[in-house]
Amino acid sequence: MGPMTAAAASDALDAETTTAQALVDDCLARISAEDGELNAFTCVMQDEARDAARSADREMRAGRRRGRLHGIPVALKDVFETHDAPTTANSHVRTHRTERRDSAVARRLRDAGAILIGKLNTHEFATGGPARELPFPPARNPWSRDRFTGGSSSGAGAAVAAGLVPLAIGTDSLGSVRGPAGYCGIAGFKPTFGLIDREGVIPLSYSFDTCGPLAWSARDCALVLGELREPGRSRARARPTDIAGARIGVIRHFFETDMECDADAAAAIEDGLRVLERLGATLVPVETAPYREWDACCRIIMYAEAFAIHERDLMERPHLYAPITRARLFSGQVVSGSEYVQAMRWRRRLDRAYSEAMDGLDAVVTGGTLTAAAPLESLFDPPYFTWRYRMVMAPFNLTGAPALSVCAGFSDAGLPLSIQFAGKRFDDDAVLAFGDAFERATPWRDRRPTFDERRPSLP
Repeated sequence: MGPMTAAAASDALDAETTTAQALVDDCLARISAEDGELNAFTCVMQDEARDAARSADREMRAGRRRGRLHGIPVALKDVFETHDAPTTANSHVRTHRTERRDSAVARRLRDAGAILIGKLNTHEFATGGPARELPFPPARNPWSRDRFTGGSSSGAGAAVAAGLVPLAIGTDSLGSVRGPAGYCGIAGFKPTFGLIDREGVIPLSYSFDTCGPLAWSARDCALVLGELREPGRSRARARPTDIAGARIGVIRHFFETDMECDADAAAAIEDGLRVLERLGATLVPVETAPYREWDACCRIIMYAEAFAIHERDLMERPHLYAPITRARLFSGQVVSGSEYVQAMRWRRRLDRAYSEAMDGLDAVVTGGTLTAAAPLESLFDPPYFTWRYRMVMAPFNLTGAPALSVCAGFSDAGLPLSIQFAGKRFDDDAVLAFGDAFERATPWRDRRPTFDERRPSLP
C-alpha cells in the first residue's frame, strides 16, 4: 500500500477496501523503515495504536462509523499532552516528568475515532531551533535529508511529507505549522486563533499559540479541522468558497521589497497567481505595514510571554536548555512592562490596518517560505537560523487570522516552494476551499519524495 491521503483513507474505510488495522500497520512499517534517518518521531505508540485500530474496526464492522477521522492514523507534535505517552517538548527540562493527561486535542481526536500513533519531533518548547544538545536529534527533510524541515513542528512536516502518517497536528505561534509545510511541500493550516482548544498544550505564547493540522492537502486539513474546531467559535459563511468570481488581495511587498525572495520562489508565487486568475479570481493589489513591523511586534510579545512561562526553570536550571533556546527565551527578559503594553497597542493598530485592507476581499495571498529549505548543518551555530531564513508568517499570528501554506512548485534543486492564503478571522472554510481549488488546478500533489531523493549523500 502506498501513502494515502487522509481523505482517500477515509473513503477507503467507507468503501470497506481497507481497515484501520491495515492503515496503522502500513504507517508503522513506514516509520520503522524511514524514521531512523528522518528523526520525525520522538515516541511511537505502536501497541496503543494497534489496540485502537482493532477497536475501530470492530465498531465500523458493526455499522458505528463515528465520522471521517474514524480509523485514521494521526500523530501529535510533542507538546500535546497524552495520558498514554510522555510529552517532552524535546527538552531535558521535561524528560523526567511522570504526570500524564490528555490534551483537549487528544481527547477530541480519540472521540472522533482517530488512531494516535505517536509524538512528533519539535524544536525545544516549540522555540529554539535545530540543536545537537536536545534529547532527540533534529528532524530531516524527506526531499533531501541534509536539509532543514522548518520549525518548530519539524517532525510533523517530515512525517507527513514522507508518508509516515497521513495527518499531524502541530502548533503555530510564529509560523511553526506553515514553515514546515512550506519547506516539506505539504499543506499546513493555522486556524483562526482560539478556534481549536489548546488546553493541555505546553505553551509558548498565550497571545499567539494556535493548534493546526499538517497534511498532504488542504482537503485533508479541512477534514481534521471539522473535528477539532470548538463549537460556537465559527460563524456562518458569508463569503464565497469558490475561486471563480472571488476577489483575492495580493500582498506583494512582503515578498518583493520587505524581504528578499529567491528567484525560484518568486517565480513559483507568480505562477500561482496566474493559476488563480485562470480559475476566475480577480486579483487586487494590497498594501499594509512593512513586514519588519509585523515581525518585530510579534516577537516582542511572544518572547516576553515565553520568558514569563519559563522564568523559574531558566533561573534554577538554565543548563538544561539548549543554548539557542536560552538565547531566545532570555531575549524576553529585557522587555519591560511598558514595552509589552506598547507592543500590544501596536498590535491593535496593525490588526485594524489588516481588517481595513481586507474590506471587500474574500482572501489574500502572499509568499510563505521565500526560499527552499536550507542545509541543516548551516543552522546549528550562532547567530543561528532566525536571522538567516525568510518567511511571511507574523501578520497572521498577530491578527489571529486563518492562514494556509500549500505547495506552489519546486526549485531547480527539486526542493518544495510555497504560496500562502489567508482571510479574515473565522473565514477558515473559505481559506481552505481556495487552497483546495489551487491544489486541484496544479500538478504538485502528484509528486512525492522518492526513495532516491530521500537519501542523498550527507555532507
